[in-house]
Formats: sequence, C-alpha cells, structure tokens
Amino acid sequence: MRYLSEEEYELASRFLFLSMAILVIQQDMQNIEKGTTFKIKEPFTDLLSKMEYEATSERRHLRKRMATKQLQVVSLNKNDSFSSFLFICKGREEKRNYFNPAIRKKVENIIHDLMQKAFRSFQPASTK
Repeated sequence: MRYLSEEEYELASRFLFLSMAILVIQQDMQNIEKGTTFKIKEPFTDLLSKMEYEATSERRHLRKRMATKQLQVVSLNKNDSFSSFLFICKGREEKRNYFNPAIRKKVENIIHDLMQKAFRSFQPASTK
C-alpha cells in the first residue's frame, strides 16, 4: 500500500539515488588518483569534481525540501539481489524494495545527467 504522495516519493527517491551517485563519483575520483590507467588525469578529475559539485548542490536543495516535508529515507537491508529502504513522511512509513541492477541503472542515468550539466558549465583553463 502506498502511504506517500507521488511528489514525496519522487523527492525522496531522487535524494536516495543522487546520494548513491555521489558515492560512485567519489570512488571513481579516488580510483583515478590511485591508478596509473590515465596518462593525463586532470581533465577526468576536473570533470568528476564538477559533477560532484553539481550533485552535492542538488542534494543540499533536496535535503532542505525534505526537511520542510518531514521526509526521511532509511536504508534497511541489502542482499545480492535486492536493497530495501524505508521512506518516512510525517509519521507515515512506506517500505520499498529495489532490484540492485535497477538501482545501478538509476544511478547511471543520474551520472549521465550530471556529466551533461558539468560539460555545459565546464570552463577549461585557457592556454596562453
């Protein structure tokens, strides 16, 4: 049974998957810094930094909106196939189970969106 409105659910799920995308971006930045795969790392780390900035700005805004609606997301459990989250809004609770490959796809889509935003606002250093 659904206890959250569509708006509340959309807000909370965007916050949830955006938070996961931020973790992926941070891990990728660490892997690039540690690894020797790239000859020139700076363009990639700059892009990831801009993506992280865009994501954290959006998440900050979402967190404020969630606070005004008394909306929370709590991770319940995770196994090889599914992850469970509890959405809480003004005392109403709704448990959602997500298929892990579906989570991956949602996070991937968010990363694509962040990459497009970062490319649009990217100001590479000019060469003199």
